[in-house]
Amino acid sequence: MGLRNYLVEGVSGVGKTAVAEEFERRGLHVIHGDRVLAYYGDPATGAPLAAPPGLGDAETVAWGNGHWIWPVDKVKALIADTRHAVTFFCGGSRNHHHFLDLFDEVFVLDVDLATLRRRLAKRPPDEFGGRPIEQELIVRLHATKQDIPRGATIVDATAPVAQIVDALLARIGSA
Repeated sequence: MGLRNYLVEGVSGVGKTAVAEEFERRGLHVIHGDRVLAYYGDPATGAPLAAPPGLGDAETVAWGNGHWIWPVDKVKALIADTRHAVTFFCGGSRNHHHFLDLFDEVFVLDVDLATLRRRLAKRPPDEFGGRPIEQELIVRLHATKQDIPRGATIVDATAPVAQIVDALLARIGSA
């Protein structure tokens, strides 16, 4: 296993990418899971999948969310890389149960509903969460917490991003 590895999760719009970019600005090693790892696949097997034909818009969005996964072998290899003292994996996957126990700690960024809605309203339509149909799904997932890893440390992500990162670094003893 690598030296220290942390997962930063949460629904779309809570600030995972902003936190990842602040870690990078501070010279820390970051894996942008949604940018470099994620693909549509079977959460049980990892096999790549395409959305079934004939789904409506809402069903396609829900299908995509439910099949947004990371390649387990690649995550394990990145975690085993000892070239970095600390690595932050930032993003979401529906197959996190295959590798969650490999992280030193899992953090879930969370915000209140009003903050989430404000953030999503600022997203462009070509970014996930920018369309009303996607926002409806995100708000439902925020309420149900169904995609959130169990047993994670909840982090209030309503503060400015620099303060959120300061709190995370203090939590892991790297402040």
